[in-house]
Amino acid sequence: MMGYIWVGMLVLSVCAALAEGRLGVLTGAAMEGASSAVALCLSLAGALCLWSAFAKVMEKAGLTEKLGRLMQPLFRRLFPQASRDPVALGCLTGNVSANLLGLGNAATPMGIAAVRRMKALSGGAEASDEMCLLIVMNTASIQLLPTTVAAVRASLGAQGPFDILPAVWLTSILSVAAGIAAAKLLRRVTRRA
Repeated sequence: MMGYIWVGMLVLSVCAALAEGRLGVLTGAAMEGASSAVALCLSLAGALCLWSAFAKVMEKAGLTEKLGRLMQPLFRRLFPQASRDPVALGCLTGNVSANLLGLGNAATPMGIAAVRRMKALSGGAEASDEMCLLIVMNTASIQLLPTTVAAVRASLGAQGPFDILPAVWLTSILSVAAGIAAAKLLRRVTRRA
């Protein structure tokens, strides 16, 4: 569906440029946008590589495992079945650690691994409540260091790319809390039905 929307927008832009006699302006804007997109991708790739390496160093140094032990009381309440399995717990910890560093792209593989392990633990059935809750938490994600957003802000010339920290902390905590509450509420509602 999104493909149709993008093609529709492109066709409308070309038609409007032709009708206005400004096809040259459209071409220039398209080339400038493509150039900006490449520059943005490179700046994001640098930040992603830096923080992914930091996450790998944390893992190799055993800090991820310690973080997992620190978070285990919370994981026991949120993911009672998965938190008993060391492999699932490691994947959950890696996912949450990457999200705390604002690395949504780096968090995704660990989240997928956690969901696969949860599926194996539940006998391969449909999406369990714990899987759905992980997806909600991964999507909302509490971010202590929003590195991706800061990299975008820095590439666009922001003087203080991390000036947004208090707002990010507040909104990410509220979004995760709302997501967990909604998931728990919907679980109760569907069990009654």
